[in-house]
Amino acid sequence: MKNNLKVERAIHGLTQDELAKKVSVSRQTINAMELNKYVPSTVLALKIAKYFGKQVEAIFLLEDTD
Repeated sequence: MKNNLKVERAIHGLTQDELAKKVSVSRQTINAMELNKYVPSTVLALKIAKYFGKQVEAIFLLEDTD
């Protein structure tokens, strides 16, 4: 699964730590998601999408291999 998390953070001027605090996870979790090393839970994906005011599919993208 790919994501546009880093782009969304940049648009909103947030650090990894600031976003992590907004969605109640560690900075390391945000970092791992941005590096495509961690697939978020449904709840976390929904929290992130809600925070940015977007649909989940606008941030998290399924790949053919998923």
